[in-house]
Amino acid sequence: MRSAKPRIAAIVGPTASGKTALAVALRHRGLPIEVVCCDALQLVRGLDAATAKPSAEERAAVPHHLVDVIAPTEAADAGAYALLADAAIADILSRDAWPLLVGGTGLYHRAVVRGLAQLPASVPSVRAALELDAATLGMAAMHARLGDVDPAYADTTPVANRQRVLRALEVHTLTGRAFSAFHAEHAAQADRYSCATVVLEPERESHLRHVAARARLMAPDLLIEVAQLLAAGLQPTAPGMQALGYRQAAAMILSRDTDQAETRTAQDDSDTLTEVLTVGHRRYAKRQRTWFRKTPAALRVMAPQADVAQVAAVLRQWFS
Repeated sequence: MRSAKPRIAAIVGPTASGKTALAVALRHRGLPIEVVCCDALQLVRGLDAATAKPSAEERAAVPHHLVDVIAPTEAADAGAYALLADAAIADILSRDAWPLLVGGTGLYHRAVVRGLAQLPASVPSVRAALELDAATLGMAAMHARLGDVDPAYADTTPVANRQRVLRALEVHTLTGRAFSAFHAEHAAQADRYSCATVVLEPERESHLRHVAARARLMAPDLLIEVAQLLAAGLQPTAPGMQALGYRQAAAMILSRDTDQAETRTAQDDSDTLTEVLTVGHRRYAKRQRTWFRKTPAALRVMAPQADVAQVAAVLRQWFS
């Protein structure tokens, strides 16, 4: 029996695995797909050099939604993204086209397909008190405190994961309920959409080389872009400037007038930033691989040698 839920599809995978190229190839095969960007950084206007946004040619080949839709001064989260995606999906479906989430931000994909647990908003005073306790007592003591109030979540949360430990303690302080209880309730709920997800799984060694090569190309342009953003008045503390590479590039540019930077050349900065991007993107890709390994998938394919015909057949069957 056909599900009454709207049907969508997704192409997800680690950074630099060929997701956009696959979407374009599918469109060239006649599939009426329209891409809904599922990448946290590609949503941000003005961040172009190090975000691998679809090119003008790729956007001309297949309609793209949710690229360049928020300012770098705005903070974005998965909940806000899901609302934007809902509107884009409804628009695409209204024209009998096929909505295709494309990107590597796993939490955003989950927020659209599964939804998010309804957790209380953070309260600055409560969070500040927990941060003070962590600084005074140490994370081992905070993790032990979590074990007392939410042993299930503590068992799956490393002591060193400060964000997760303190957020779980904050939720318990605000509600008197275990953080894991909210997630258990959410896990029992039905998906928001019926989604056929295609996961790209590139061969590790060749993928790492590709990430390094892309970092070398990104670094010089990123330094120019960040210098322009700072000159235009964007503060280095703006949410958009906290992205990988942007924060480091801003620090380099702002330090150029110091005594320590007098002998540093533009090439030195580019080389340093290349290393930052390479290491950072490799680590990010590893986290993405782990995330998407646990993501339910209709198809898993090697990238960038993905079998376009196979993916097209799966999507045609799904939407027919």
